[in-house]
Amino acid sequence: MLAGKTHGWLEVRMQMVKSWQWLKSWLGSMTGLGLVSLTIGIAVSAKPAAIALSTPDDRESPRLTMPSAQLPVSAQGTTVTVGNTTVPIPWEQRGDRLGMADLPLMTRLGLDLQNSATADQQPVLWFADEADVLPTWFSNGYRFLDVTTWATQRGWQLTPNGTNLRIQAPVGTVTAGRRGRQAWGDRLVLEVDRPVVWSFDEDATAFTLTLQATPGDSFEPALLTTGDGNELNAVSVNIGSGQMQIRGTFDETSRPRVWSLSNPHRVVIDVSQVDVVPREIRWAPGVLWKQQYLSVGDRQFPVHQIWLRLSDETRLEPIWGNAHQLPGITPLKTMAATNQAYVAINAGFFNRNNQLPLGAIRRGEQWISGPILGRGAIAWNPQRQFALSRLALTHTLTTQQGNSFTVNHINSGYVQAGIGLYTSIWGRAYTPITDGEQIITVTGNRVVQQTSASAAGTGAYAVPPQGYLLVLRSFNSAAPALPVGMTVALTPDLRPPSFANFSTAIGGGPILVQNGQIIADAKAEGFSDAFAAQAAPRSAIGVTSDGHLMLVAIHFSPGGRGPTLRETAQIMRQLGAIDALNLDGGNSSSLYLGGTIINRHGSTVGRVHNGLGVFIDP
Repeated sequence: MLAGKTHGWLEVRMQMVKSWQWLKSWLGSMTGLGLVSLTIGIAVSAKPAAIALSTPDDRESPRLTMPSAQLPVSAQGTTVTVGNTTVPIPWEQRGDRLGMADLPLMTRLGLDLQNSATADQQPVLWFADEADVLPTWFSNGYRFLDVTTWATQRGWQLTPNGTNLRIQAPVGTVTAGRRGRQAWGDRLVLEVDRPVVWSFDEDATAFTLTLQATPGDSFEPALLTTGDGNELNAVSVNIGSGQMQIRGTFDETSRPRVWSLSNPHRVVIDVSQVDVVPREIRWAPGVLWKQQYLSVGDRQFPVHQIWLRLSDETRLEPIWGNAHQLPGITPLKTMAATNQAYVAINAGFFNRNNQLPLGAIRRGEQWISGPILGRGAIAWNPQRQFALSRLALTHTLTTQQGNSFTVNHINSGYVQAGIGLYTSIWGRAYTPITDGEQIITVTGNRVVQQTSASAAGTGAYAVPPQGYLLVLRSFNSAAPALPVGMTVALTPDLRPPSFANFSTAIGGGPILVQNGQIIADAKAEGFSDAFAAQAAPRSAIGVTSDGHLMLVAIHFSPGGRGPTLRETAQIMRQLGAIDALNLDGGNSSSLYLGGTIINRHGSTVGRVHNGLGVFIDP
């Protein structure tokens, strides 16, 4: 349970301390430039408490825009080299200030992000008992931490070289190492004589920790490499020129966490199935990042959340992998980075074999892909109004001769006997999805061509930029009514009609919560019994009574299974959702923040067709 808000004099003192920490850091940078010379004294009797927000409160301290954020980018890149090791961390230089993307900085170099109440200053811990507060700026889908002064104070030299940033730092000494089995997993501890730079790399079942340190006379590698583990399978120590590498393997149900302690200086590696550290970070204007364990019955689930307050500066829109066509799947991380989204979550269902969408996608008042099977969808508009309902969209095709036909789906990978509609949003060409399709090309509301396609997956038929294709499946009897030269018209039939008032929508299903009541009726939305009974990682989107949106990813309980649909609905209700929709799950379930998948290791995430991206105008 998260603590409630701090009230009264303690809240004032906490804000004074936070403001002083930020001001001290900023003044230090200005003094280094010869711009500021003054002395400030402040006395605070109470040690600042950890920040814990009980609700996603939107009240932030006045936005402090650092002068460096207003400067043009003079250098930028995507990799950082420490010693002989290069890791992927985006970075930017503005004037003489250098910023590194915050989540990659935490996962790769160990600057642990602490709870925060404002987006433009971030407390971090690194070999310290109390946090240092670093200024932030936002750019190209990342939040950068200004590490210039902080790094200088620790003896780091930061040298941009093309798209790479090199960090040179004092080399330390590893004086001791030990290994211990814990009730929750395994722990490795390395004692060092000073704070040392390290880099960390991880895949699904192994990690490599590279320290810029050499072994001391008393260091015994065998104390790390021998012994049984609960989660650790093997540990090795490799010593090179000015650095030491610790490699470990572990069960796929576990995750490692690396962090630092002071007095004495230590680097700690924990390997456990309980791998979620509770966090509550005001990450950007209108964006709160939370993660915690929540209980349903006697089982706990790790719940990763992004809380959104949409505004003119913070927008939520559907995204997909290729701006020029709908077919295709890609990792959410790549999709988000390509679109320069700051936050993203996987969204609608799709066919993994032919890589086609299977549900509603609406953006900019256009149906990118239509709904199927009357499944649930959520919609919103620029006025920050929301709607949740089962959704259906058909079109009536009328000819000048008075014939009419129902068009079942628009830009969809879902097929059934009848007529499908494909617009230029689909891409420049359409490839048949089923055998024996009849393709009717319409330009300027007039049929210009009829083509008999052959086998599924063969051929490419041009989609006219100012028209569309009508694809007849097991319905060739309609072809004679659509000869070349025939004038036709399409009339949409959207149910509920109120969804036409919303410029943006995404489909999923089933509806988990509606008007505060748990629904989770998979069969009513055309899902199989096997899908309804499945316990798997889940993604969901919800709306609270005060107008917040929640993007939520729920993973396996420690050592156990993922949540069922009903358990997912119960979790969304616990979080305060009055309306909530299930999104695609399983291997697709992925939540992205500032360059990093935060709910699971990236190597375990499947490619997806579409997602929801959060765009911020700083």
